[in-house]
Amino acid sequence: MTAKQSFFYWEGETLVLNVLGSPRSKRDAIGKPKGHQLRISVTEVPRAGRATDHMVRFLAGEFGVAAADIEVVFGRMNVNKQLRIHSPARLPSIIARPEVC
Repeated sequence: MTAKQSFFYWEGETLVLNVLGSPRSKRDAIGKPKGHQLRISVTEVPRAGRATDHMVRFLAGEFGVAAADIEVVFGRMNVNKQLRIHSPARLPSIIARPEVC
């Protein structure tokens, strides 16, 4: 465990993202970190995983990947989630790309 934990880390080309979801929001948005999670707001209601599915589609556009390239590791029916985004083409400014040695 590192001294400074973050809401994301890289496993090769895969971005692992810890998320605090906020369903039923006014707009879809990537927010600021809260502790070891990144706040992500979506407009969809939290019913039968629909908010998570909507979040995946929203993030696919933000990261420049297909929705199928985003895996919900856990939290499909919960506000606390972990996502794996395979080979993101774009990154929000809040997330740094790993340095290549």
